Amino acid sequence: MQNTVLILDFGSQYTQLIARRVRELNIYCEIHPYHSIPENLDNFKAVILSGSPFSVRAEDAPHPNLSNIRGKLPLLGVCYGAQYMAQFNGGSVEPANLREYGRAKLSMIKPGEVFFEGIPENTQVWMSHGDTIEKLPEHTVRLASTPEVLNAAFKFEGEPTYGIQFHPEVYHTTHGKQLLENFLVKIAGVEQAWTPAAFVETIVHALKEQIGNDKVVLGLSGGVDSTVAATLLNKAIGKNLYCIFVNNGLLRKNEFESVLHQYKDMGLNVKGVDASERFLEALKNETDPERKRKAIGKAFIEVFDDEAHEVTDVDWLAQGTIYPDVIESVSVAGPSVTIKSHHNVGGLPDFMKLKIVEPLRMLFKDEVRRVGKELGIDPELLGRHPFPGPGLAIRILGDITAEKVRILQEVDFIFIDGLRKWGLYDKVWQAGAILLPINSVGVMGDERTYEKVVALRAVESTDGMTADWVNLPYEFLQEVSNNIINRVKGVNRVVYDISSKPPATIEWE
Repeated sequence: MQNTVLILDFGSQYTQLIARRVRELNIYCEIHPYHSIPENLDNFKAVILSGSPFSVRAEDAPHPNLSNIRGKLPLLGVCYGAQYMAQFNGGSVEPANLREYGRAKLSMIKPGEVFFEGIPENTQVWMSHGDTIEKLPEHTVRLASTPEVLNAAFKFEGEPTYGIQFHPEVYHTTHGKQLLENFLVKIAGVEQAWTPAAFVETIVHALKEQIGNDKVVLGLSGGVDSTVAATLLNKAIGKNLYCIFVNNGLLRKNEFESVLHQYKDMGLNVKGVDASERFLEALKNETDPERKRKAIGKAFIEVFDDEAHEVTDVDWLAQGTIYPDVIESVSVAGPSVTIKSHHNVGGLPDFMKLKIVEPLRMLFKDEVRRVGKELGIDPELLGRHPFPGPGLAIRILGDITAEKVRILQEVDFIFIDGLRKWGLYDKVWQAGAILLPINSVGVMGDERTYEKVVALRAVESTDGMTADWVNLPYEFLQEVSNNIINRVKGVNRVVYDISSKPPATIEWE
């Protein structure tokens, strides 16, 4: 793709944020590990070097080969990237007397620089580093400082190569987006042409070229990613797309019927498969969270494979993979440590002998929603909270039974319905109820009860990597608690989870 920005990742926790900020400027970008620079750079108009947890002075520090980039493409080094260019071009990087972390005020040394155009004096920036650039290389010009950091920004004379020791991608750098725009648009000349409409046009054309007259099978989940992927494929290949929506018996109340109805209204070729009993049998007497996930994954593969074989001459399997999944799989350090297994169609085995097509593999979650809006998908569907692949199985602690699923479906329905009625649903990133493996004593109608406890969970987040619990109104919690206890047979106590992630995960299992 022409007009692309290359981001070289040195393992920084902020690298994805750089990409998100660049995309917000309607500029397409790709993240590549520092040790895997594309051989052909013809499509790239600029390069950004990320930060890193490493010190440039360490023996095992990332050491990229920039010979095909430096002086040939506009280059911006952020934090580690800036220190790397200083250290290995005749400057020096030393440990800072004090660890430079947090907010700082930036003073311009060289007024009138295009790099800082539209950015006021003493603008706030965010520092996060233990080393500092003590001495700049020859043929460089200092552009800005802070009270603690002398060489906060610099450029090499005679070439569009810049270094900054602060992080423009984080929220706390007030004019960070403006600085990135100055570098990419005004200095590098990158066009701001990456829009949802442009993506739809490009990807639909690419899908037609890739798939031709072949048949594609796709497992719908009712979620945003698979729905947008299906809509794009439907636009590209129409009747050759076969969608399968499996009811594993662990969906929310009435979800199977309502989602199928929504899909039919969208003109998608969808087959609904009710395999509830098969999944419940696979989960019988299973209490371990990981084994639950594996049992569900195995059952899903079996059901999906059975249904896929009903369609003759299928060549492709479509998946709703999005860019964060792709980045993690090729990251500097390799895939992250497994906190919990993820259940999705990506777990299908080799025996299915299908080629993979992933229309959303270069999009972030917020971009998927914007593309969905461009495609005219119902805003209610696009705004749906994330829902785990294993469904209510990982919100029922302990073994799974049909009765426990019924109880939790009723509780969850009251909670989610309440959020909608109170106008709180869209202010929450994800919400759900958890059935705990304990009973508590209660009193109903002068009689002693010994029934189930449920926990309610509502969090706010941008990507699910971190999350804070939502401070829901006491009056709302009071109403929902009363409705649950009065209407759901088998529950006599409701609690609200006020744990943030980290250390707690969003789901309980």
